Amino acid sequence: MIKISPGLALSHNNFRLFILLCAPMFEQPHYVSVEKAMSLVQSNQRIFIHGGACTPHFMLAELALQKDRLKDVEIVCVSVQGNFILAREEFAPHFHINSLFVSEPIREAVNAGRADFVPVFLSDIPDLFKRNVLPLDVAIVQVSPPDEHGYCSLGVSVDVARSAVNNARKIIAQVNPKIPRTHGDGMVHYKRFAYMVYHENPLPQIDYSSKTGPLELQIGKYIAELIEDGSTLQMGIGTIPDAVFKCLHNHKNLGVHTEMCSDGIVELLLKDIINNTQKKIHPYKTVSGFAFGTEILYNYVNDNPAFVLLDIDYVNDPHVIRRNPKVVAINSAIEVDITGQVCADSIGAKHFSGIGGQMDFMRGAALSEGGKPFIALTSRTNKGVSRIVSTLKPGAGVVTTRGHVHYIVTEYGVAYLYGRNLRQRAKSLIAIAHPDDREMLERACFERFKIF
Repeated sequence: MIKISPGLALSHNNFRLFILLCAPMFEQPHYVSVEKAMSLVQSNQRIFIHGGACTPHFMLAELALQKDRLKDVEIVCVSVQGNFILAREEFAPHFHINSLFVSEPIREAVNAGRADFVPVFLSDIPDLFKRNVLPLDVAIVQVSPPDEHGYCSLGVSVDVARSAVNNARKIIAQVNPKIPRTHGDGMVHYKRFAYMVYHENPLPQIDYSSKTGPLELQIGKYIAELIEDGSTLQMGIGTIPDAVFKCLHNHKNLGVHTEMCSDGIVELLLKDIINNTQKKIHPYKTVSGFAFGTEILYNYVNDNPAFVLLDIDYVNDPHVIRRNPKVVAINSAIEVDITGQVCADSIGAKHFSGIGGQMDFMRGAALSEGGKPFIALTSRTNKGVSRIVSTLKPGAGVVTTRGHVHYIVTEYGVAYLYGRNLRQRAKSLIAIAHPDDREMLERACFERFKIF
């Protein structure tokens, strides 16, 4: 025991030493086998699965092996990546996927009727767990190893995982040294975990830079011309956001407050084009909910205090988003009708993705002082089908309503729809459709509005 004389004044350094000597030593965590960890999952439970680049495939493979002892296990997830084994038909009698977003690995299962989709704003998902609309029995997450204080990081997928960890009755963690240690809301003390399994595996990667073609670059140029210096950016993942990044190298003092980010952001940060100096909230910090890209991105965000990943109910709150100046939101669509209705989650009645955070940021940008919300898409699909249409396909979902839409951009130009009547909107949208589709759209416009 250390005794301090009543009149002794401690210097700052001595005080720190005193605290360190008095603090309990960090206890090394106890790891168990993956078989034992997955034995915690029981029939008739609801299980949350970490998503994005942190999808815990090693844990899921073991859970699949234990299928014969399980029935009616509900799997809740958002945007899982990679070969999601539980989506296979052979596991349907044991596991039922109830997804909050239709990512590619579960798309076939949802459209085949083996899995379900819950349409919900991304910003609202944490409340589903908090309010016991979807009470969680177990959360399975992938985290970084604990630091000297015992804290693990949820890595590059904090988003809804933070709420799942906060509200699940039991938490199982795969501890993976490949998981980047990120700053923000993703810290979880190892003693919160019921079981910990140590297993190293690489993170899934995706790179859109090689897939960005001339059409996407033209769209990127149109959007970049409308982005002012000092703007705060929200961009998703894909060829068009990557193209926009490529067109911003002459801009200054940009900021980022986004749902997710990918590799395109790194070069602009290194060149000080993105420096977050003009933001009103979280100045000097890049804010995101999750990150998904290549090792370039994962290495950049690792232990980077200027890059914070926060709970998605905060990141995607339109009232938070609007507090930054000149918010530029760039989102994509599957098709847009001539009145401005945006379908972004389905191809007709066939589910393709989800509501996600599009409306969160479209509204947040619209409310921001000087903000600009964009919907960007090529005029045609790869199969030559027009994406500017007279009416949406039967069964198509409207993600962004015609009352919320402002800018629509294709490789043929920009249509500004805010404050425009239906006839004006139709004319503006037909002008940015593929030239070979304009006559067809003009006839539809005449039949509907009696003018063109």
